[in-house]
Amino acid sequence: MDTAKLLIVEDEEPVRKLIKKIFTEENMIVYEASTGKEAFEIFTKYKVDLIILDILLEDISGYEVAKRIRKYDIQLPIVFLSGKKEDEDIIRGLEIGADNYITKPFSPSVLSALIKSLIKRHKELLKEELSSNYIIQGDFKFDINNYKLYKNNKEIALSSKEMKIMKFFMENPNRVFSKEEIYKYIWNDQDFDDNSMMVYIKYLRNKIEDNPSKPRYIKTVWGIGYEFVI
Repeated sequence: MDTAKLLIVEDEEPVRKLIKKIFTEENMIVYEASTGKEAFEIFTKYKVDLIILDILLEDISGYEVAKRIRKYDIQLPIVFLSGKKEDEDIIRGLEIGADNYITKPFSPSVLSALIKSLIKRHKELLKEELSSNYIIQGDFKFDINNYKLYKNNKEIALSSKEMKIMKFFMENPNRVFSKEEIYKYIWNDQDFDDNSMMVYIKYLRNKIEDNPSKPRYIKTVWGIGYEFVI
């Protein structure tokens, strides 16, 4: 799992430092805020994986911070950590959209287990959402909805035919196809044009390969056709 990033919003410094120590020892990147304003500034500047949020802050309440964050991100896990133990406080926090509500004093081991579980689930949900909208193969990501290709998260401009060929390859990695098979699929034409096929493969290699003269991704299988290698 990628290094998790955690935001702690707590105005009591000893509590904040304790929580930071717990998760720093778990090899997480931990950001700290003592006010709602600082929390929102960090949230907008850094992409965090979870927020631990106190309710009683110096400027605005943790409830208000959570409401503002939910306007921008409805999926980000938020855990309230508060000395307010009344049922109505807990219910209000959960109704705002918190994923959990822990009261003080708390068990460091229980808090650690809960936070790690929520971050893992959040990352898995994001991965599922990403995979439903993209084809991801090795260094490449194909945006199905917008027909865009990315290599190492940098967009590569392709023509419509090049885009179709690349989509075909990414849907069928590590498989050998004859030139005729690829041509008929892309051009929807029974009359095979070997020259057109070779020209477009050359164009595509010039755009996606690090060294087009020694292709790493689109391999020529002599006497047969091509293979997109991952």
